[in-house]
Amino acid sequence: MSLIANTPKPPYFAVIFTSTRTKDGHGYDAMSDKMVDLAQLQPGFLGLESAHESVGITVSYWADLASITHWKANVEHLNAQAMGHSSWYSSFKVRIAKVERDYGLSI
Repeated sequence: MSLIANTPKPPYFAVIFTSTRTKDGHGYDAMSDKMVDLAQLQPGFLGLESAHESVGITVSYWADLASITHWKANVEHLNAQAMGHSSWYSSFKVRIAKVERDYGLSI
């Protein structure tokens, strides 16, 4: 997967997940990789970008709100969310935004 998602022409939606982690990272990386693989299989998934330092930011792109709702209700994703709430995150925020315009440079 490219570091910068190759999204279609807008409009589409972005889910912005911002988090701070606990010291207990046991199993986190494997679950994160599994969720990325699973998200890529979901109808309406368009791409993902992620960066992690003192604050983690993951932005996933979706064709429509129904696709986001479907992903949020995915059983494996629900299990990962529960693990995140109980073990991996000290805080997090989810924001959903409609992308009206995008532009940039690709090489």
